[in-house]
Amino acid sequence: MATFVSEPQLLSYVRWATLSELDGLRKFEKGSALASYNQFGYSGDPLTDDDSEAVDHNPTPSML
Repeated sequence: MATFVSEPQLLSYVRWATLSELDGLRKFEKGSALASYNQFGYSGDPLTDDDSEAVDHNPTPSML
């Protein structure tokens, strides 16, 4: 899980982290916040009870 300040920032990160996409399933860059997943989703409201300080916030390629 990762948090982002804005939707454009999230979508930019997804574009960067996506290595390939086939039939709606994606392969993401190893080491990214999306690694080991094959899809992404987003919400304006928290989806889990995770502590916001414990998840990546505004991950960037330099975090790899």
